[in-house]
Amino acid sequence: MNFASPVPRDNYTTALRSGVSAAVDWLVARQKPDGHWVGRAESNSCMEAQWRLALWFLGLDDHPLCARLAQSLLDTQRADGAWEIYFGAPNGDINTTVEAYAALRCSGFSADHPALRKAQDWIEAKGGLKNIRVFTRYWLALIGEWPWEKTPNLPPEVIWLPLWFPFNIYHFAQWARATLMPIAVLSARRPSRPLPPENRLDALFPEGRETFDYTLPAKPNPDFWDRFFRKTDEILHKLQGGWLGRAGLRNGAIRHVLEWIIKHQDADGAWGGIQPPWIYSLMALHVEGYALTHPVLAKGLDALNDPGWRVDVGDATFIQATNSPVWDTMLTLLAFDDAEALDNEASDKAVDWLLSRQVRVPGDWSIKLPGVKPGGWAFEYANNFYPDTDDTAVALIALAPFRSHDKWKARGIEEAIQLGVDWLIAMQSKNGGWGAFDKDNTKKILTKIPFCDFGEALDPPSVDVTAHVVEAFGKLGLSREHPAMVRALRYIRDQQEPDGPWFGRWGVNYIYGTGAVLPALAAIGEDMSQDYVCRACEWIVSRQQANGGWGESCASYMQAEGAGRGDATASQTAWALMALLAAKRPKDREAIERGCHFLLETQREGTWPEPHYTGTGFPGYGVGQTIRLNDPLLAQRLKQGPELSRAFMLRYGLYSHYFPLMALARAIQRG
Repeated sequence: MNFASPVPRDNYTTALRSGVSAAVDWLVARQKPDGHWVGRAESNSCMEAQWRLALWFLGLDDHPLCARLAQSLLDTQRADGAWEIYFGAPNGDINTTVEAYAALRCSGFSADHPALRKAQDWIEAKGGLKNIRVFTRYWLALIGEWPWEKTPNLPPEVIWLPLWFPFNIYHFAQWARATLMPIAVLSARRPSRPLPPENRLDALFPEGRETFDYTLPAKPNPDFWDRFFRKTDEILHKLQGGWLGRAGLRNGAIRHVLEWIIKHQDADGAWGGIQPPWIYSLMALHVEGYALTHPVLAKGLDALNDPGWRVDVGDATFIQATNSPVWDTMLTLLAFDDAEALDNEASDKAVDWLLSRQVRVPGDWSIKLPGVKPGGWAFEYANNFYPDTDDTAVALIALAPFRSHDKWKARGIEEAIQLGVDWLIAMQSKNGGWGAFDKDNTKKILTKIPFCDFGEALDPPSVDVTAHVVEAFGKLGLSREHPAMVRALRYIRDQQEPDGPWFGRWGVNYIYGTGAVLPALAAIGEDMSQDYVCRACEWIVSRQQANGGWGESCASYMQAEGAGRGDATASQTAWALMALLAAKRPKDREAIERGCHFLLETQREGTWPEPHYTGTGFPGYGVGQTIRLNDPLLAQRLKQGPELSRAFMLRYGLYSHYFPLMALARAIQRG
């Protein structure tokens, strides 16, 4: 398709209205009985591989999921034998591939099985096991395939470090903290349940285990702290083999960690609203003598059957890395607002459900803000310890149209909004931006620890989250002269790239960041004719494709030249359109119409098929924010290229629906 020129105005407007109506109907038909929406959150095959290995480690050899998880791995293997981090990645990921290989061997598949032979050949071609990350080494240690003393040591005594100390657990990002605690127990106890001799991973040690170098590769051009922590790790291992491993102090630390873990279990049985702390907590508790029938473990294992986590496809089962009902519901309400479709039963049920999901109990964030009242929203079904600023901001935008209605006033909507606003203001970081889960989560020294090679250890402010907060404040009438707004706007201006766009921390990538910022600026009444806004618009227009759409590959997180470039998708086209529509520049009308035509032409039965991953968990930089991509040693230092081996990418199932609906509806409003 090549939309070089717009169609007649009447036909165009009619097509927009038809597309919007079909999209609204599609969503209404898929609302859950209690009022919420949720799409599948697809990630990578580490989820299924690790759960298969965990079931083995826990002694659940006959669990009904074992065969189904193995089938999911067979179904997702690439033609070249590898497993990938995101759809259409230029290469497979060695960590996912090794874990999938181990899980299939654990399931009894022969090393000569065609799928495993292909995987083995691919692993050998990529340099073998010496190139795997820390977390994959932990998994191999848990099944007896890697010496524990050759993994980074995480002493459980870290639980006792005071808040003023740099390595206090509350200085780590939420996801790192919740994962670090159970791994500290496993690292201290060094448990393993070796695979049967016939299922061992001998084929991945072609030169023999006795000659294999298990040492963690050194970083290129290590600085003082890199060398310091590497030496510290060696000392901790020696101490663990001596008095530390036998000391009563260690047992006391582990008991304290276990108390922390149990306290942090969510209502649905998982931990932290994500897979890693859930799966590691189950294993840590089991190692410390908790029976599988203990209420905490039983609840955690039962969550594997919860449709909020489990997705069955044919003979395969996929366990989601997270779930997104709150996020999906509030964004659907935003789309309905744009489409002027809020006056219906579906919206009323959704608002009622959303209000019930506000977190009004203190979480981990309150450790640093003990005097602040809770009032945020979390992403998932059950995650009271970790509400986030992004969900809270979008919840406020979604609720804003209802605050004047008597029905919702009686339901306490004004109090809910005020609590949310106050909580967000308290969570603003020193530089004017907002991180996702914590305030000023920026201690870069933590990223030097050998343990922290998995993705991101920090949760610093990001421009996309900050933009959503600014937009929420604008929709609620908060003055742009408010100190929080002044600082936030300064932060947004400072974060703009020289050629115009903004980096996307939680969505792919510069299209997402720019698509968040420009609507926020419009919401607060910014003069959209200013040069910095025009530069952003020009960048967006420059990335439009011949078919009228926009797209950006996840590879752009490692390839600067890939910014704003990739297969055109519905969700990214929508973000680009919303950016241009917010600016209201007459010169962008043709680009907007071509983009809308792309969405209309690709709409199928009310929705948009989209296999691409446009959600971001971790870019894989370690520091949780944008970095320079022109460093010649970057790939070697991060141990990832455009395949994103350290990153974590997501496909949110409803992104390709409510975002295009928003864009088309806003195009109608523009006229």
